[in-house]
Parts: sequence; C-alpha cells; structure tokens
Amino acid sequence: MQKRVVMVLLTALLALAGTACAEVREPSSGGGGKQSGPIRLAVVPKAVGFDFWEQVRIGAQCAAKESSGSKVEVQWDGVTAETDVSGQVDLLTNFVTQGVDGLVYAATDAKVLYDVTKQARSQGLTVVNIDSGTDPQPKQVPVAATDNVAAAEDATRLLAKELGPDGGDVAFIPFQPGTATNDTRTEGFKNVLKEEPQLKLVAEQSSESDYNKALEVTENILTANPGLDAIYAANEPGVLGAAEAVRRAGKVGDIVIVGWDTAPDEIKAVDEGVVTALVAQNPFRMGYDGVNLAVKGIRGEGQLKSIDTGATLVTKDNLDDPTVKAILDPSCGNKPPVTE
Repeated sequence: MQKRVVMVLLTALLALAGTACAEVREPSSGGGGKQSGPIRLAVVPKAVGFDFWEQVRIGAQCAAKESSGSKVEVQWDGVTAETDVSGQVDLLTNFVTQGVDGLVYAATDAKVLYDVTKQARSQGLTVVNIDSGTDPQPKQVPVAATDNVAAAEDATRLLAKELGPDGGDVAFIPFQPGTATNDTRTEGFKNVLKEEPQLKLVAEQSSESDYNKALEVTENILTANPGLDAIYAANEPGVLGAAEAVRRAGKVGDIVIVGWDTAPDEIKAVDEGVVTALVAQNPFRMGYDGVNLAVKGIRGEGQLKSIDTGATLVTKDNLDDPTVKAILDPSCGNKPPVTE
C-alpha cells in the first residue's frame, strides 16, 4: 500500500516537473503581450476555389516558410462561396476555439465579421485582415489590401477614355453589397461617374460572386439595353460572366468591359480583345504581408500598420511586361514588387 502511494506521489512530481520545464507562451500582441516559440496561424480567404485566393495561399505559405526564428505554421481553410458569411463566422470561431495564435482573414461581411475580430482579440489573439476589413476596423488590426477606391477610379477613367468624349451607356455588376471590397469598388466607380457626366449608368445588378449569375444578369442587361456601350464588373465572376454574355450576343469589340482580378480566363479575354482592362491586385502580397504582420504582432516586434499592396491596370499592351507577369504568376522565387 505504501509502495503504491509512493508511486502515485512520484508520478505527480514528474508531471509537475514536466509542466515546469514546458515552454511558457505569453499572450500574443493582440492582447498586449508577446510570444516566443512556434506560431500557429489560421489564414482564411473569403472562399476557396478561386484563382485570386489561391495566390493569397501561395503568398501566405511563402511568408511562413521564410520566417526567421521559430516555426510558423499556416492552417489554410475557407468556405466555398463568398456569400457564405455564417459559414466563415463558424470556421473562424472554430479556429479561435482550437487555440491558434492569430487570425489572418478576409471578411465576407464587414459588420458581421467585426464580432469575430472582437472575440479573437479578447482572447489574446493577433488579428490581421487581408483584402477586406471590418466595420468598424479596430486600430490594432491592420489591413493588407488594395486601395480599392483609387484603383476603381483609375479603371473607370480608363473606361471613360475608351468611350471618348461622347461617353455612353454603362452597366455596373457589383458582387456582394456589405463587403468592404464591393462597397469601396462601387465608391470609386461612382466617384468618376460624377466627374464624367457623359457616362450614363443604365443598369446595376449583382453577380453574387457567381459566374452563372453574372452571365444571367448581363444577358438581361443586354436585352434591356441593346445600345449598351460599356460594363464595369467588380470581381472575377462578374468579369467572366459579362465577357461570355458579350461573346454570345456577338458584341465583342462593341462593348468596353473593364473589371477586376486576373484569373487565367480573364487574361485570355484581354488577349482576345473581349475585355479592355483588368485591375490586377496583388493577392500574393496580401497573403505574404498578412502573415508577416501577424508574426510581427505575435512576437511583439512593434506597432502594426496597414499595407497598401498595390494595383496595376492590365491591358493587351502590357501583358508581357515583367512586373505584370510577376503579379499574374507569382511564386516564392518570383515575388511581385513590394509596395512601400
């Protein structure tokens, strides 16, 4: 009996010794402290299955691989549709529950996802937004993203230039009102409409970030507006759906299409003259800079500041430019230019 008691006490003492020798991990900078040792980050896009978000993943994993010091592990996951706000909330909440050290994510809904950021920070996690932030955007949560208003203004001015001094009828295909990216791209577009009264907005219908929906709404717009001169599409599915609708209508060359993102089929449409210009963002750098910001915050290496990851207008004339090529086909060994 005494031998059994001694064994139990010895086991307890060994357990205590093991605990004493274990690494102590302080709260991340999201809670005001700093942490050494391995870092686990959840990196969550708006949705998986899109070329844009795949480039974000490549950038995030590159940053983790290159990180000096302790190991950085990226756990990548996402919902399958950018409209699945509740699904993204559940996914991020699960990551918080699992005890990751930080969240790097693109908000599908600015107001709804603010609560997730608030919860994560209250538990000591560092949070970084990429591509799309929240409303409100906490000052301690940086955003690595495109200046969507400025880029949208540049794209719309190009559209106006293509139509000439007489202007024309323009259709707008947004994708998800309520998201920061959708709303700021709308803002930039409509800012220029005010400057250019010769541009007449005759239709506005959402693609809901779905190719088939974008095709359907564009066909409806073309039917209702046979004299349509231009289309501004605010993301990849919208551009692809609009381009196909214009092809089917036999109006390639008659309608100017300006839009966002640079999936392979979008670039092909530019090369074929179906699409006039695309706003090339820098999704690789969103993932890369987002992870680096989170690691910096978790390690307590100074105040985190938002980063403008840049944007470039891609046309048929600059498809072979080395800088454009690096943005369109990035890799860890061929990183796109850094925006300072």
